Amino acid sequence: MNAYKDFIISPIGERYDNVKQFDDKELILNTEISNHQFVNRKAKVIATPILFQSPINVGDEVIVHHNIFRRWHDVKGRERNSRSYWEDNKYIISEDQIYLYKKNKWRAMPGYSFIKPLKATDEFNNELERPLVGIIKYSDGNFNKDELVGVRPDSKYEFIINGERLYRVMNNFITIKYEYQGNEEEYNPSWAQSG
Repeated sequence: MNAYKDFIISPIGERYDNVKQFDDKELILNTEISNHQFVNRKAKVIATPILFQSPINVGDEVIVHHNIFRRWHDVKGRERNSRSYWEDNKYIISEDQIYLYKKNKWRAMPGYSFIKPLKATDEFNNELERPLVGIIKYSDGNFNKDELVGVRPDSKYEFIINGERLYRVMNNFITIKYEYQGNEEEYNPSWAQSG
């Protein structure tokens, strides 16, 4: 069972990641199906495309677009699956809907990197993060892990991966490599760590 030019995946866990466990209690964080922040993004690859070779293999864990597993309401109010839904908890997606894949360690898809924000050190700024600066956590090979970089405004997209808030950035939007000064501290909000 292979698709011609697409991947077949299955979610790891449920469609939505909106429940947190506290000891023996369960806390439901969100009940809306429209909020993209609580849609599960983790999946397992069931089949790879036959048209081209990919670094992603069957069984690899991937991070995908938030609309893959999302449900929505049509104009008549009926709940529907996403257009990627195929059958029995299986989804057909294109390569550009995969953002990270795991082969012993996480790797970014070609053309992208994931950066970790830095804690703000400016005492006159009320922001918690330093704007437009971060540390490379996952790359496609164009940047080294732990490099300090600057990015263009409005070029980052938020993800929570392994309890860390990261930003996905197109490599072309990474504009500068900085030298470490020694006072950089990674910033991870407490809400990203729970789970």
